[in-house]
Amino acid sequence: MIKRIIQKEVEESLTTFPVVCILGSRQVGKTTLAKEIQKKISSSLYLDLELPSDYNKLSEPELFLSEQKNKLIIIDEIQQKPGLFSVIRALVDQDRKNGQFLILGSSSPNLLKQSAESLAGRIIFHNLSTFLITELEEDKKVIDRLWIRGGFPDSFLAKKEETSIDWRESFIKTYLERDIPNFGIKIPSIQLRRFWMMLAHSHGSLWNASKIAVALGVSPPTAKYYLDILEETFIVRQLLPFYPNIKKRIVKSPKVYLRDSGLLHTLFSIGSKEELLGHPVAGHSWEGFVIEQIINIISKKYTPYFYRTSAGAEVDLVIVKGDKPVLCIEIKLSLSPLPTQGFFNAMNDLNCKKGFIVYPGDDAYSIRHNVKVIPVMKLSNYLPN
Repeated sequence: MIKRIIQKEVEESLTTFPVVCILGSRQVGKTTLAKEIQKKISSSLYLDLELPSDYNKLSEPELFLSEQKNKLIIIDEIQQKPGLFSVIRALVDQDRKNGQFLILGSSSPNLLKQSAESLAGRIIFHNLSTFLITELEEDKKVIDRLWIRGGFPDSFLAKKEETSIDWRESFIKTYLERDIPNFGIKIPSIQLRRFWMMLAHSHGSLWNASKIAVALGVSPPTAKYYLDILEETFIVRQLLPFYPNIKKRIVKSPKVYLRDSGLLHTLFSIGSKEELLGHPVAGHSWEGFVIEQIINIISKKYTPYFYRTSAGAEVDLVIVKGDKPVLCIEIKLSLSPLPTQGFFNAMNDLNCKKGFIVYPGDDAYSIRHNVKVIPVMKLSNYLPN
């Protein structure tokens, strides 16, 4: 059992909010986390809405849930019955006590619009990521395995490499053929897989709707719709550009990353570190892997962006608090990383006082008074919290 960092946050939220929601991709460990929390609760009820028996218990939800009002009610895969949100709101308003409901969902609040509308002021959201470096041993082999296999528990913890690969291939197939239709999204699985493959080839690059649309034979708005679906089901991350108040030509398109490096490697049929290091995607894969780690480690009060100008100033990740850049981060797949002049130009543009170069080595050292090279396994020692 690998303890998840957000467990403590969720438990604290149950003492301050009537409804707590854990969101995350399918198979990321939401159910396991909820059951670990349930062990500490004296009186609770767990319902999985993918089980017909549990789904049917909620055919008269107000009656059933009212009878369980003194328990913590855990509802898994809440998106299967979106009409529950209005019932939960009414029950919470009758008895405004904290820790009444713990709900789990596999789509973002944007896709679960009813939750935001019905439960405003009564609910807090927590996002469960795939495994993080900070949840694992500080060991290079463990970090390499996390990078190669990705952070889905069944993939990362598989006893054999072949089992991990088989699991990821099955995940992709199930996601396309079952999960997407279950969200009410009517897109042929073959079409969406082609789109997913195009995104893999664009991993770490600027989003180009017109180019993707032409290749797919759809309109640019349709291509963007596909992208948004993958983002709201936690498969893709759109990293937005930062717009400082300076008179420069700023790149305005987002950069696109597949959030799990293991799924990226599966789409390219990459099964080992040796194969990956010999593949053109290696550098972008490492960049996306580290960015995803950083975004999930930093406090929610910080916002991640990238920065790029037509003049060549560029930085992989800008950590912003409010509207002020506090940290510029460059990511290098090299044991002797050297930032480009564009990185220093970006720091000057943004008036950013601190910079990090994240690399796969062991030692931390300074290359300028305000720029430090840091090992990926020590990220949490240096990131703002």
